[in-house]
Amino acid sequence: MGGTWTLNNVVVYISYNLEKILLGRFWGADALGLYGRAHQIISVPTHTINNAVGGIVFSVLSRVQNDPARWKSYYLQGHSLVLSMTLPITIFFALFPEDIILIALGPKWIETVPIFRLMTPTVLIFGIINPLAWLLYSIGLQSRSLKLALVIAPLMTTACVVGLPYGPTGVAFAYSAAMTLWLVPHVVWCLHGTIISPWDLLVAASRPLFSSVVAASLAFGTKIYFAELHSPFLELALGGCAMFGTYAFVLLFIMGQKTFYLNLFRALAGLNPTTQSEFP
Repeated sequence: MGGTWTLNNVVVYISYNLEKILLGRFWGADALGLYGRAHQIISVPTHTINNAVGGIVFSVLSRVQNDPARWKSYYLQGHSLVLSMTLPITIFFALFPEDIILIALGPKWIETVPIFRLMTPTVLIFGIINPLAWLLYSIGLQSRSLKLALVIAPLMTTACVVGLPYGPTGVAFAYSAAMTLWLVPHVVWCLHGTIISPWDLLVAASRPLFSSVVAASLAFGTKIYFAELHSPFLELALGGCAMFGTYAFVLLFIMGQKTFYLNLFRALAGLNPTTQSEFP
């Protein structure tokens, strides 16, 4: 298992960083710098949250792998939890790229905005498919994960080569297009032969996804209404309040997830939840 895991990580690392080598070689340091900074910032939510939650969820899933009902329930809860954090943050980044870049990097990096926005679909898809690795490793299907990596690697390389003549924006667009086409086959392949169906995963993702779309609509309206403020800090603050306030209300109350997150908070705080936390 350790050898397969290591080889999988090597393949993924090379395939996910090859475009930076090619951009630097054919477009120079400026293009590589713009692409690298955009990629670094837009990937922060998915990378950080997935790594923080992944180790814990993988351990729990491994312990209950002989109890199919609990294993399925825990996995879907963990996947839904990760999506509930990564989806709204990534979509918010896509709505306010100019303000985020101006605040985080300054006006000299404003050219990263189109790259930043074009990378959003790729990052959203990674937020969906990365947690599937927990599922595969926890039940001893690490060889399937390696096979998936060996398919993704040439797919991403091809996308990079196709987009390379158009510079950093071309590579970002090609990556997003390729990953969008790959999403469904990846999910179906990962779940094949397990007790979790694509429909189960869709239901788990539907609540945070619907809440994010509703919140993003309101945040976008706020952005248009306050467009004349010309203050990145103020626009980001107002948009953030609209986005995350609406998201929390829709997810917790309209989608009925209040009990789930309340019990999760109590468990993290070391308290006994009043009711058993189960995925609705």
